[in-house]
Amino acid sequence: MSPTNENMTIGALAQTGGVGVETVRYYQRRGLLETPRRAGSGVDGGVRRYGSDALRRLRFIRSAQAAGFTLEQIGELLALDAGADRARARALAQERLTALDEKIAELEAARAALRRLAHACAETDKGPCPILASFEG
Repeated sequence: MSPTNENMTIGALAQTGGVGVETVRYYQRRGLLETPRRAGSGVDGGVRRYGSDALRRLRFIRSAQAAGFTLEQIGELLALDAGADRARARALAQERLTALDEKIAELEAARAALRRLAHACAETDKGPCPILASFEG
């Protein structure tokens, strides 16, 4: 029987959230996820139980990371969510967009350079390969 979203162990939370247990623990150490108190010492031996809020937060963290936010920025976004500071959330998103635009420009320049080298390499079989020569110098 699988646990409900209100009664998950750390292993079930990690699996449902698509991460490893150590990742959950790391997020807890970073203050991104709360560490619940241990349940009573009865049948479950004082195991920590996680609910749907923890899963929702874990999924938020993973989605924000996929969008390129750092853990520090994610922490700030989580704090903003509690305070509903939309202006700061927009500013963080704009910072991320600017960084992505810069990275895209770098990648496009690298692609253009590699295209030029591949074209130069295909033009002749004589002399050193321009691709290999470019990486040596």
